[in-house]
Amino acid sequence: MSATAVHTLWTMAAATPMSGETRDIGKIDAPHIEYAQLSPTLIVIGAALVGVLIEAFVPRKSRYHAQVFTSVVALIAAFAAVVALAADGYGTTKAHIAAMGAIAVDGPALFLQGTILLAGLVAIFTFAERRLDPETHGNKVDSFAAQAASVPGSDSEKAAVKAGFTTTEVFPLAMFAIGGMLIFPAANDLLTLFIALEVFSLPLYLLCALARRNRLMSQEAAVKYFLLGAFASAFTLFGIAMLYGYSGSVSYARIAHVVDGSVQDIDPALADTMGNDALLLIGTALVVMGLLFKVGAVPFHMWTPDVYQGAPTPVTGFMAAATKVAAFGALLRLLYVVLPGLRWDWRPVMWGVAIVTMLGGAIVAITQTDIKRLLAYSSIAHAGFILAGVIATTPEGVSSVLFYLAAYSFVTIGAFAVVTLVRDAGGEATHLSKWAGLGRRSPLVAAVFAVFLLAFAGIPLTSGFTGKFAVFKAAADGGAAPLVVIGVLSSAVAAFFYIRVIVLMFFSEPQPGGPTVAVPSVMTTTAIAVGVAVTLVLGVAPQYFLDLAGDAGVFAR
Repeated sequence: MSATAVHTLWTMAAATPMSGETRDIGKIDAPHIEYAQLSPTLIVIGAALVGVLIEAFVPRKSRYHAQVFTSVVALIAAFAAVVALAADGYGTTKAHIAAMGAIAVDGPALFLQGTILLAGLVAIFTFAERRLDPETHGNKVDSFAAQAASVPGSDSEKAAVKAGFTTTEVFPLAMFAIGGMLIFPAANDLLTLFIALEVFSLPLYLLCALARRNRLMSQEAAVKYFLLGAFASAFTLFGIAMLYGYSGSVSYARIAHVVDGSVQDIDPALADTMGNDALLLIGTALVVMGLLFKVGAVPFHMWTPDVYQGAPTPVTGFMAAATKVAAFGALLRLLYVVLPGLRWDWRPVMWGVAIVTMLGGAIVAITQTDIKRLLAYSSIAHAGFILAGVIATTPEGVSSVLFYLAAYSFVTIGAFAVVTLVRDAGGEATHLSKWAGLGRRSPLVAAVFAVFLLAFAGIPLTSGFTGKFAVFKAAADGGAAPLVVIGVLSSAVAAFFYIRVIVLMFFSEPQPGGPTVAVPSVMTTTAIAVGVAVTLVLGVAPQYFLDLAGDAGVFAR
């Protein structure tokens, strides 16, 4: 058959309308994208691309200031865009599905995006800190490797340190991660969810490998995170394929209609697999497993302590706060929007996950001797507490989880920012024994860290107490009272190791030749001050923010 004949067949086939189709031949409908409503994400991704161009074209000595300025301005502008959208009613009366059904613009999405942007802004300040380490060869240094591509301890690394190189690529990497995190809780179909997952995961794998000191431990952490993260992504993708086979669509709304049996138009080609409960249950389990991996819930938590310990501490704080916010947002949307009709199947499983996560995180944390590993197990326990709110399956459950995530993220970044200040000759002094007597050496730093620990423990007049009270009340009202009892017992166990650190700091003798407390620049000082302020304000006068989370607790369907 000649090429002309093939071309004629192709054009004839293309020109023949399908059955029931009356559209104008030759006219392709352009996608309708609401750019203004997607502006927070577009601003952040745009800034990330500008950061890449800065790396390519700006002289090395000017890159640091250009990157910090670009990142900070973009995050402030994106937050202003979120506030403008919320003020315009897109969180309540105008909530809808945008971008051809791919992105939800509603209360939970805007609330979580605002939280991620503010947490990202505070984290960028800790990334930019350059006063904690002593100057090397007359150059200021930060927490990141001088040259990421060089082998630890090699001549090329020594030459890079001597030349005063810095890895300013961390700023565009962080911006790409934040961009993915903004899409993740707002995704309204499974493909958008998966793309957002990869967009924020890949930069985090790289950021974990870039510690200036303990390079080998940092690279080991990155490899572990990458391998386990790749497994989790593969499971998620397999689950997405199964849910597509079950419903014939990746759209959240379509899957929800097939689950509750209200779907009308069934494609004959999909009639054999549509409605197959095995595909639904296995697909749901695999997708939820991928999300539980990201929040660090037991038994998908094994990466958390090693990665938190090995990654540069500013990255650990950023990851611990922002990733949890994004992943819990996506989990809420999946369970409340796509699978409310499957509630009786997923709730018992989530009960089990929440119980082992709360108890596992709290009990194993008692045995830790490294402050970063202790905070890692603490974050696992907190994932269990937040799951209690998810299990409530009520509007109060959603709003309590939103509030808890906002409160938790600032406490976490503040706590890890304090960890960067306590130093000895080898860099950060993370072994608990070195924190003995810190309250006598530096009363202010020890007092600030004590505030964060009390918030983690859920002591009244801190944001942690308000958050725990909100999620436990929602869980009890939602019929999960036994879960609340286990949560309170886990909190009591967790309080033990938080208070143990406070006792160590204030009531132990300082060791001779112990660590010093570095004086930070205005960057880290701001990050810690914001953490303390949010912790106290949400603890003492939380009502406005609880109301805000309550108003933002309704998903667009």
